[in-house]
Amino acid sequence: MQEGTEISSGHLRGTAPDAASAFERGDVYAAECPTRQLLDRIADKWTTLLLTTLDAQPMRFNALKRRIGGVSQKMLCQTLRQIERDGLATRHVEPTVPVSVTYEITPLGRTLVTALRPMIDWAETRMSDVETARRRYDARPG
Repeated sequence: MQEGTEISSGHLRGTAPDAASAFERGDVYAAECPTRQLLDRIADKWTTLLLTTLDAQPMRFNALKRRIGGVSQKMLCQTLRQIERDGLATRHVEPTVPVSVTYEITPLGRTLVTALRPMIDWAETRMSDVETARRRYDARPG
């Protein structure tokens, strides 16, 4: 177990050296907590969509932009940089004219997609239940 990481009753207390004090304050996932920062990255919709798209095959920037509806060029660029920094994807530059850049999922990124797959499957199989709940909620008076 990593220094500063404590597990009690199945709950992560933190990953920073001062994790015990953060836990005692009730600030289990403080903004500066590395676990919190990684969860923020994983929970980002663009990260999930990019990784699951790259899991199928390496792709160039414009192909990714076409494949992932609604993502702006700026957001795609930022997210690609972030997942590359986190070691979840790699960027390959080929010195052609014009320069060709391809993005590919890493083995670490693939393990994340494997962990996300049950959540994605749940969303795909339970969407009708969620839509029913939304309609019921929206129909409530006041």
